[in-house]
Amino acid sequence: MESTLIQRREGAVLVLTHDNPGVRNALSPAFYAALTEALAEAQADAQIGAVVLTGAGGFFCAGGDLRQLARRRELAPEERRERLEGLHGLVRTIRDCGKPVIAAVEGGAAGAGVSLALACDLLVMARDAYFSVAYVKVGLTPDGGATFFLSELLPRQLLTELCLTGERIAAERLAQSGAVNRLAEPGRAVDEAVALAQRLAAGPARATTRIKDLCRHAAGATLDEQLEREARHMVDALGDAESAEGISAFFDKRAADFRTLRSAHEATTK
Repeated sequence: MESTLIQRREGAVLVLTHDNPGVRNALSPAFYAALTEALAEAQADAQIGAVVLTGAGGFFCAGGDLRQLARRRELAPEERRERLEGLHGLVRTIRDCGKPVIAAVEGGAAGAGVSLALACDLLVMARDAYFSVAYVKVGLTPDGGATFFLSELLPRQLLTELCLTGERIAAERLAQSGAVNRLAEPGRAVDEAVALAQRLAAGPARATTRIKDLCRHAAGATLDEQLEREARHMVDALGDAESAEGISAFFDKRAADFRTLRSAHEATTK
């Protein structure tokens, strides 16, 4: 199966578009492999400061392809589990990427498409977009970390209602809960996401990775564990050229030039 991932650069931002609108960008093993490879390459490229993930044809992602899932019913439980690890591995890859990943959602995200969007660090949604965790309508249960990510954002009662009824939750309501970073006019989600990504890409690369690590672990850590993690990152950051530039720029009353540091770091590591 051919990959349906389109890549383009906008300055320091890599835009990744799932381009299979005929099935509303349903997920496939080929897409898992292509996106995993693209994120690994972005991680290794010092000139890429942030990533935007979106879907073509006005819809983010319909989740799993029911035709593939129907065929998996004939497999042994061990084989079903093995196939599921492709999705779960991709979710971990997005979550573990050292660079900010922003989901730009037009139309909607359903099933594992919700997991894909929420695995990203930041979320931009068109005002008329929605999430749908509708597994129950076909006798299935959520996967891809959907219940994990939604539980970080929503009260248990609302999470349970969404999963048990399969009803849609609108972008406006998600924004009210604090789950959405930017609401965009329909058709403008990618533009808003790229603008946000460009802002992040201009920042200090290694500090950004450290901050991502802190934010990722904060909710599940004890105070002592998080204090230790913060101390470790602060000690490292204070010895980094990024903080030297940032502090110097502050006292010089000028904008810090982190992009030059990014280029210099790449040159010394080649």
